Amino acid sequence: MSDSKVLHLVIRRIADWSLWSFFTEVRVIGGEHVPLDGPIIVTATHHNMMIDPAILSSKFPHRRVLHYWSKASLFANPVLSWVLRSSGNIPVDRKSKNRQDLFRGTIEALARGDAVALFPEGTSYTEPRIMQVKDGAAWAALEYTRWAAENGVKGPGVRIIPAAIVYTNKSKYRSSVIMTFGEPVSMDEYKEQFFSDLEGAPRAAAKRLTRAIERELVEATINAPDWDTLYSARMARDLLWEDERSIDLEEFVTISQTLVDLFSTTDATANFSTVQRHLLGYYSLLQSTNLTNSVLSSLPLPPMLSPSHPTPLPSRLLTLSVLIRDTLAALTRLPFFLVPLLLHTPVYVMGRIGAGLVEHEEETQAQNKAVFGLLSCMMIYPATFWALWAMLWYTGTGALVAAFTVWAFAYYHNRLINDIYMNLKRVIAAWRVLVGVWAPRRWELSMSALSQYTTPLVPPENPWIDKNRANSSTPGTSSGTLRSLPAQFTDEPPVKIAPRRRPSSRRIMKHLLRARGEAVKALAGFLTTLEASEDGKNVIASIHLAKRFGWVEENSPTSSTDDGRDGDALPDAKGYRRAREVIAFLRARGAKIATLDRKIEGDWALTSDDEGTAGDSEKDEEDLVWVPSSTGLKQEEDY
Repeated sequence: MSDSKVLHLVIRRIADWSLWSFFTEVRVIGGEHVPLDGPIIVTATHHNMMIDPAILSSKFPHRRVLHYWSKASLFANPVLSWVLRSSGNIPVDRKSKNRQDLFRGTIEALARGDAVALFPEGTSYTEPRIMQVKDGAAWAALEYTRWAAENGVKGPGVRIIPAAIVYTNKSKYRSSVIMTFGEPVSMDEYKEQFFSDLEGAPRAAAKRLTRAIERELVEATINAPDWDTLYSARMARDLLWEDERSIDLEEFVTISQTLVDLFSTTDATANFSTVQRHLLGYYSLLQSTNLTNSVLSSLPLPPMLSPSHPTPLPSRLLTLSVLIRDTLAALTRLPFFLVPLLLHTPVYVMGRIGAGLVEHEEETQAQNKAVFGLLSCMMIYPATFWALWAMLWYTGTGALVAAFTVWAFAYYHNRLINDIYMNLKRVIAAWRVLVGVWAPRRWELSMSALSQYTTPLVPPENPWIDKNRANSSTPGTSSGTLRSLPAQFTDEPPVKIAPRRRPSSRRIMKHLLRARGEAVKALAGFLTTLEASEDGKNVIASIHLAKRFGWVEENSPTSSTDDGRDGDALPDAKGYRRAREVIAFLRARGAKIATLDRKIEGDWALTSDDEGTAGDSEKDEEDLVWVPSSTGLKQEEDY
C-alpha cells in the first residue's frame, strides 16, 4: 500500500465486526491463489449489495487494501476526493472515449502494485444463475498491460483473480458464506492479439479474456436454468442434509451444482415431473410459513400425535408434556443469555424493519439487516457504557470495567446466539405445529385456497440485467454465455411476483406436514430409481463437473460469440455423469439417502387416509394413505 488509507482501514474494521455478528462463518477457499504483492485485478460476483464488498475487503488474503471504481466527477470536490481516496476508491472517467484516460486511475493504482477490485456483472441481482459478465475488467487489465509495455515497466504483469462469493442463504441471519478465489489469469495469452494492428483484434482479445473470467466465476458458483430447477435442488439438499451445518462448506457449491444438474435432467426418471412438483410444493409451503425443513425435522413430536385421527385425552396430555419438557429444556439457558438478549433486542427489531423495507429484494435484505443492526449497536453500546460508567462514579477503573462489560456482553451474545436462535425456532415451530394439528377440520384451508401457497415465489426481474446478453445463445454449451451449464437449459420464463399474506398455523400446518411426507417419499423414490438404474443411465452435468466426474462430448465448432464479430470458433460441448456415480457422490458427502424413507415411515405427517379437506370433500378418497413402517419404500411408477 503506497499511501495511507485510513478510512479504508476503519471501514474494514467495522465490516469485520458486522460480518462476525451477522454470519456464522465466512470460509475462504483458494487464498493461496492471491499473490502477496504486485498488481492484480479482483473480479468478484455481486449478488448481495454492500455485503459483497464488505466480505471481499474484510476477508481478502494478506489483508491487502482493495481499490474500487468510483465516478471521476465525484473527485472534483477536494474534501470528497480525500474521503474517496482514503477509503480506497479510484476515479473512472466513464465519459472518456480514450480507454487510457478512462482507466487512468486504475493504471496508476496497478503501477504502484496495488489491488483493484471490480464487480464485472455490473449490478447486484438475484437470479438462478450468473446472467452477465461485462468487459470492463478485461479492458482495464489489457490497457494496463499495453501501458506497461510502452513505458518499460519492469516486474510482474497484472493478473486477474476471480472471486466467487456464495451464500448458503444470503438474506438469512447466521447463515454462512463461501468465498472462492480461482487461479490467476495471466495476460500472456491475450496481449499479442490485443497489441495487434488488425481491425477488431483488441476487442476480440478483450472478449476472450472476459469469457475466461466468466468461466472461472461460473465454475465456483451455483447456476441453474430457471427457478424451479434451483428450488428443487435446494429442497432436495435440505432433505438430504437436514442439519444446515452438516454440509462441509468446502463441498457446498459442488454438492449444490450436482443437484441442480440432476434436476436439470428432465428425463432422469419416468415420474420426474411428479417428483419436482412435490419438492416445489413443500418448498413453497415452507417459504409461506417462514419455517425450514431443518427445524421441522428436529421437532420432538411423538408418533401418537396425528392430524387425521381423534387423539384420546391421555395421548394429548403426553404430547403436551413432551412439548413442555422440550420447551423448558430450551429455556434453561435463557437466564444466562437474558441480559445480552435484552441488550440486543433493538438490534433484532431494527434488522427486521430494515428487511421489511425491501421485502421483494432478496439481494438487499442482508445489507439492510446489517446496516440497521450496526446503527443500533452504535447507539446501544455507547449508551450502555456510559450508564455502567455512571454507576461506577466515572472513575478510571470504572471506565475499564464498563468497557470490558460491554465487550463481554457482545462477545457472549455472539458465541451463544447460534444455539439459542436454533432452540427458539424449534420451540416456536413445535407449538405452531401443535396448534395446526389439533385445530378443527373446518379451519383447514381448502385445496383452492391452498393453491396460492404451493407455487414458490420468485424475485422480480432486475431492470439492469441485459436479458439479450444473458441468453444470447444456448446456455450450457461451451459456445454459450454460460459455457459450464448443462446444455439442455432453456431461456428463463418471465418472472411474476404477487404479494401474499402469511397463512395462520391452524389453517396450513397439516398441509405443510403432508407436503413434507410427500416430498420425502418422492425424493427417496427418485434417488432409489437412479441408483438401481443400469450403468448406461446418464444425467446432465455442468462442463467443469463433467471433466472431474464424468465426460464431455464435443460437437463441431461454432462461431457464435457475444456479438458475432470476434469470430472465435468454439466447440459445442455437453457434459454428462453416470447416474449411479452421482448417487455415490452424494452419499460420500453425507447425504442421508438410505434413511430418507425410514425417516418418514409411519410418520403421523402422512396419516390422512380418513380425513378430508374442508371445502374439498369430494376428494376424500384420493387423499394420502399411511405407509406402515414394515413395508419400506419401493420403487414406484407414479405417485
